[in-house]
Amino acid sequence: MKFNPRQIFSENKGFLFFVAAMILMRSALADWYVVPSGSMYPHLMEGDRVIANRIAYDIRVPFTDIILKQVADPQRGDIVTFISPEDGKRLVKRVMGLPGDVLEMVDEQLIINGVKAEYDRVKNPDTAMLIPQREYTQEQIVLTERFGSFQHNIIITPDRQAVRNFGPYTIPPGHYMMFGDNRDNSNDSRFIGFIKREAITGRVKHLMFSLDYDNYYLPRLERIGAKVGS
Repeated sequence: MKFNPRQIFSENKGFLFFVAAMILMRSALADWYVVPSGSMYPHLMEGDRVIANRIAYDIRVPFTDIILKQVADPQRGDIVTFISPEDGKRLVKRVMGLPGDVLEMVDEQLIINGVKAEYDRVKNPDTAMLIPQREYTQEQIVLTERFGSFQHNIIITPDRQAVRNFGPYTIPPGHYMMFGDNRDNSNDSRFIGFIKREAITGRVKHLMFSLDYDNYYLPRLERIGAKVGS
């Protein structure tokens, strides 16, 4: 049978246009990424596929990270995707420091612009959102970390060697400081430095779906389309 590109296109043009539209949408409007590690427990899990809104902060040239127009600025508490300056990999972390902020950490307590965060221990946390026993078998403490009206939960692992003191550091213009919510096990700005605004590629508010790596990669039904809370 002779290969006929025109006939193939004619017979499948609907499907091909659909594929092209999906590729364009993923490049320009919304993308999805696999969460590769447990650095964002208790909010994101290994196996989560997150949806990143690529126009939350900037309008970019399709298929590139070239910014055409800035439409909004990342805010403290946003969960974002960005390009790591360390190795170029796409990471998912939480924005904790804004341009001009002075950040320091003393005995794992964050201090922003001279104001200390408030902490309350979470009683009876959801065990499904804790670090799996195959990774960490020691004590896990879930805390609510609060700055004014913004609050979110973090995990502390006291028996793990971690960076619990730093700074004070002043964040330069056009840069942000990122942290993982799994505070003692995250390769974040404490190690890779401040993140340029241009390197931030999207905001995460929802999951697409999630696969349970410890249960034969079966889908976690309760996380399909779930909102990523604070």
